[in-house]
Amino acid sequence: MIETIETLWIPMPDGTRLAARLWLPDGARQQPVPCVLEYIPYRRRDRTRLRDESMHPHFAEAGYAAIRVDIRGYGDSEGLAEDEYSHQEIRDGHDIVQWIAAQDWCDGNVGMFGKSWGAYNAFQVAATRPPALRAIVPVMGTDDRWREDIHFYGGCLANDNFWWGSIMQLYNVMPPDPVTFGPEWQREWQARLEGARFWPAMWLEHQTHDAMWRRGSICEDYADVQVPVYFFGGWMDLFRDTPFRIAAHLGGPVKVMMGPWAHLYPHEGVPAPRADFVAEVIRFWDHWLKGQDTGLMDEPPLRFFLQDSAAPSGTHLERKGRWVEEPAWPSPHVSERVLWLNGGTLDDSAAPGAVLSIRSPQTFGGAGGDMCSFAIPGDMPMDCRADVGGALYFRGAVLETPLDLLGQPWLDLTLSADQPQGLVAVLLVDEAPDGAQTLLARGFANLTHRNSDTDPQPVVPGEEMRISVRLHGIGCRVLAGHRIGVQVASAYWPILWPAPAPVTLTLACGRSQLHLPVRREPPDADAPRPLPEPPERSARRPVTRMREGSMERSVHTDLVTGEVTHRVFIDGGVFGPVGDLRLDDIGTVLSDVSDRCYTIHPDDPLSARATMEQTASFARDDWTARIWTWSEQRATATDFHLTSYVRAWSGDTLIFDRKNTHTIPRKGM
Repeated sequence: MIETIETLWIPMPDGTRLAARLWLPDGARQQPVPCVLEYIPYRRRDRTRLRDESMHPHFAEAGYAAIRVDIRGYGDSEGLAEDEYSHQEIRDGHDIVQWIAAQDWCDGNVGMFGKSWGAYNAFQVAATRPPALRAIVPVMGTDDRWREDIHFYGGCLANDNFWWGSIMQLYNVMPPDPVTFGPEWQREWQARLEGARFWPAMWLEHQTHDAMWRRGSICEDYADVQVPVYFFGGWMDLFRDTPFRIAAHLGGPVKVMMGPWAHLYPHEGVPAPRADFVAEVIRFWDHWLKGQDTGLMDEPPLRFFLQDSAAPSGTHLERKGRWVEEPAWPSPHVSERVLWLNGGTLDDSAAPGAVLSIRSPQTFGGAGGDMCSFAIPGDMPMDCRADVGGALYFRGAVLETPLDLLGQPWLDLTLSADQPQGLVAVLLVDEAPDGAQTLLARGFANLTHRNSDTDPQPVVPGEEMRISVRLHGIGCRVLAGHRIGVQVASAYWPILWPAPAPVTLTLACGRSQLHLPVRREPPDADAPRPLPEPPERSARRPVTRMREGSMERSVHTDLVTGEVTHRVFIDGGVFGPVGDLRLDDIGTVLSDVSDRCYTIHPDDPLSARATMEQTASFARDDWTARIWTWSEQRATATDFHLTSYVRAWSGDTLIFDRKNTHTIPRKGM
């Protein structure tokens, strides 16, 4: 038996109350137990309710108090949200850990876990060293907010900055639940509506690697994190480099598991094979919070799934491959192989002399899917042949034996550009015998950031430059009969915002290199411990689908104007077309609809336009609330222009209607 406390109020030192759900094992009030904390903004009472119940009760059954806390300003927690990973958020996290440790049901040992936002603040709270925090389990987050987040890739502006910021535009103005919050709920909601800022514009005020991005990046001083860490990640997720960095730099015990997964917990993992995250984490907690020797820490610390070559597809439900283990990072089993970019080929030796130029259409990158897959149909990279005509392409020789790659490839390019601003996009592909190209890794570099991410400098047109382009981490096996290929382009839409003018890149062949992390299986390697499929751990409370959802993911070319539009419409929210759902135990019906569009003309980077329209509603016999948001980003050669709308209805009454506009100078973006 476990005890579930629907709402528990946690007082902060400034008097603000944070709302939590708590699951307690039987007898915890008489014999205290360790506690595991998840601390995120996504509304524990409704929008993550089912997901929470697929994990937290099972932690309680294993002898842990499990607590799910909404960040200040979200769900039923009081206060206002300032920004992601704000100083206040991390101070609150520190205080929550210490508050938990002082409760009569806790024995003073606290662990922390979470995916995405929860992974970030697990790292960040650990860096504040609350005495009660014994270990953390970050899932799909990062140690470096500048290099590996939704905002900038290689110093280039990511369109995810706009998209995810627009998602948070909606979350930041959602109301508390009147049943939980009480009669002051509408006043609290009005304060959120009045106090909300448009985060994409706020983030765009910081176009260099400044203090804002250093805040919360534990890479600034890895020594701050002294507790044991078990990191889980996925090759279809955004955060593919962090496991390598933390394994190399964190001083305490570090374990890593990297599967083939999209942005999902491993027990829900897509593509398969899944891993039993709940059971694996309990073994970790048992070791560090209960002092039990589970054998987990005797195993090699790093486990990676090496994916076999697969045909390109926007949807992968399963990937073939095998698990491998490493004793440390850098690994003694991984060495660097250098291939030279010659006149259209990748070779073991340089052949200087050839000079190749490319002026990519602004639509180059249309086959790229999303940088971070949520395993929604169509969001993974498709056949890169669709874009190859807009890039320089270098082909390696046909592989006579399989090639295993594990780590972070990178390129050392010698090139010039004909504009003072520009970017280079590099794709590493697996070319099958039939010519199909599956994306292995990609990376980008803002040419104005070639020497510094804090002090961008214009390019001197025609002047030769050395550019280092780091690709994201990979774990794969390229099969015999396949080839390695490299595409080099001067645009990458809709993943990156374009430079102000079309750019021609000129690359010096025989003076540019691809560096591959090649893994060789040690002859005496033991087979890794098998990872059984997780059992079905469905949410324990019933849910009723009130209306079916739908989705559209499409690319539309206007044959009159030439404009190309990428559209992602989802009736059901970020994780797919679920439609309207009723949480039967609390009677609340949830609805989320989003419509995201990216439009550009192949010849005109200043035609770039991103829009996002969203609605969210809450409905119950005694309560209805609805929010509509709309946002847009455009740019001239000198400025970004952003517009945002928020409207909110309580019942049938419009209680809020605001439009904001923002003009932000471009600084090398």
